[in-house]
Amino acid sequence: MENKVLVDREKVDMYIMSNKKYFPAEKIMYVKQRLYQTEERKFEMISCMEFKDPTVILIISILLGSFGIDRFMLGDTGMGVLKLLTLGVGGILTIIDWFIVQNKAKEKNFEQLMSVL
Repeated sequence: MENKVLVDREKVDMYIMSNKKYFPAEKIMYVKQRLYQTEERKFEMISCMEFKDPTVILIISILLGSFGIDRFMLGDTGMGVLKLLTLGVGGILTIIDWFIVQNKAKEKNFEQLMSVL
C-alpha cells in the first residue's frame, strides 16, 4: 500500500498567492483547503494548468464583445453565436457582459480546478 504524500503548506500558499486572481474571492479559502489535502503528484499537475485571465477576457469583451468572442473564449458557444448574429442584441448584452464577464471567467477557472481535484 502506497503512502500518500501531501503537498507542503508553503507550496499551497505560494500557489494561492500567485493564482488568486483566477478564482472567485469567496472560494479562495475552499481552494486552499482542498489543495492542502491534495497529493504531491496531483498538485504538480494542477501547477501546470493554464487558466483564463479575467482581465484579458474583459478587454476582449470591450473590444470584440459585440461579435461574441468573449463568450466563445469562455466556452459559452450558444451565447457567443447569439451575440455574433445579433451584434450583442443591439449592444445590450455586450454592455451587460462588461460587468459580468470577469466573474464568469473566474467561475470557469474554479470549475476547471475542481474537476481535477
